[in-house]
Amino acid sequence: MSKYGPPPLWGREEGFATLLYIILEQQVSLASAKAAYNKLIERLGKITPRKFLTLSDSELKTIGFSRQKTSYGRNLAEAVIKGTLNIPELYNLDGEEAKNNLMRIKGIGNWTADIYLLMALGRPDILPSGDLALLSAVHKLKKLEHRPSNEEFFEMSKKWKPWRAVAARILWHFYLSEKNKF
Repeated sequence: MSKYGPPPLWGREEGFATLLYIILEQQVSLASAKAAYNKLIERLGKITPRKFLTLSDSELKTIGFSRQKTSYGRNLAEAVIKGTLNIPELYNLDGEEAKNNLMRIKGIGNWTADIYLLMALGRPDILPSGDLALLSAVHKLKKLEHRPSNEEFFEMSKKWKPWRAVAARILWHFYLSEKNKF
């Protein structure tokens, strides 16, 4: 922190649009996800489940959605419309229950649920599973011989409880500040 300063407190609004944005961020660069999300905003204005479902597969492909992410976005929109996922209610649930509710939707796994809980709901003890930036940052900071596996990273993180979200923010800040050196 002495080199790069404190990490930003990245936060996101609760809701469908944020979950959709996080789906776009799965396994791609933040820049490409942001570009696709901005195109979606240009096309729809306010992003709602009903508006999202009005777009054809070819329109979504032009915006930047892969076939798989189109399917995941549709699953999410339908779950919200049908009431099988009550996004505002997630705030009132404990972390595990909220995560399980999110992960019932095909296309929302551990990483997506964790990012939502950390960024939108501000949960303090979330460490996104499988986040390559976090794994790379801890590898470099701790001067490890190899990038840790998810299991090794989880073991390391136990000493950071109950503030693992703070550790995640510090590691992301380091990663983004050193990005060209990885």
